[in-house]
Amino acid sequence: MNISFAAWSVITVDFLVVLHLALGGVTLAALLHLVNAKWRFEIRYLSVCLFALFPLAFGLLLILLFNGARTFPWFGSSMAMPGWHNFGFLAAREIIGFCIIGVLYGLFVKLQPMSTVNPGQARLFRNVALLIPFAHVLFCTMVAWDFEMTLTPGWASAIYAMYHFVSSFGMVLSVLALTLILLMPKLVSPPGGYVINYLAQMMLAFTILWIYTFFAQYLIIWYANLPDETGRLFHNQDGPFGRLFWLFFILKFPIPFVVLIFPQSRITRGVIACVAVSIITGYWIERYVWIAGSAADSPWPMFSPFAIAVSIIIFTTAFFMVRSAMRRYDLLPTDASVGRIALRGKMD
Repeated sequence: MNISFAAWSVITVDFLVVLHLALGGVTLAALLHLVNAKWRFEIRYLSVCLFALFPLAFGLLLILLFNGARTFPWFGSSMAMPGWHNFGFLAAREIIGFCIIGVLYGLFVKLQPMSTVNPGQARLFRNVALLIPFAHVLFCTMVAWDFEMTLTPGWASAIYAMYHFVSSFGMVLSVLALTLILLMPKLVSPPGGYVINYLAQMMLAFTILWIYTFFAQYLIIWYANLPDETGRLFHNQDGPFGRLFWLFFILKFPIPFVVLIFPQSRITRGVIACVAVSIITGYWIERYVWIAGSAADSPWPMFSPFAIAVSIIIFTTAFFMVRSAMRRYDLLPTDASVGRIALRGKMD
């Protein structure tokens, strides 16, 4: 089966979405714990449920590495950088990084229920939580470089990693807000409505932070006007991917910013849900433009039967994995959930 790079890029995008959901949920819980946010108790179990996607992300990583030439356009090319573009080194650092992150984040998830009743576990839990933000930044920097920035050999941006994981964390917040809005009537112990308002405020904050990193990167490249740097950006914004480029920009900044700056919008669930969908859709398109635009001539294979079928399979699997985790944490009702929820309420 001959699959174009643009079509195969859909799998890379889906991998990044699944991975950042798994990482972002735990990172948010860790940050809320470190700042002693009182509302963390109402969202922390829902947040870490996203870590159930980590095995799926690892499986997608192996598929992408196995199909190296389709995933990485520099594979086997004379344009490849001699150090970083070494496929054995790439596979080793990604797999080792996944293992380290899996152990650290898994320990955080395991210790979280015990941290409120056992002082010894609470100290260990806080120490693990302190490591999470550093691990998140370092690992996501490597992922941003390997799966996006260096796909075009010789192109580099000093702020690209920050631009990448700021965008990803905004997407995670949007998914959590949308999930809460949709599941609020079904949750066994629904959080207060103010939690959605807090998430909306954070969505606005990361929208502003994203546009800062977007223009900080764009301004430096435009001002220097070096052909090696401007070529990729101009190809994305003016070439065949131009419409998608400006579409994700509109979905990720003007719409969320103009809507969420008004306090009334941040307490209206329907409005927040629409903004969340805008950010999530914009994020997916953004990742696709940076990945497929590095080598493909046309964006339209993103709508190929292969790409659509693969995405449906991936996100359907992700849905059932997260739902299973939510039932395991008694967020959704099960036959044995009532007694456990009462006990956990006393612990929290």
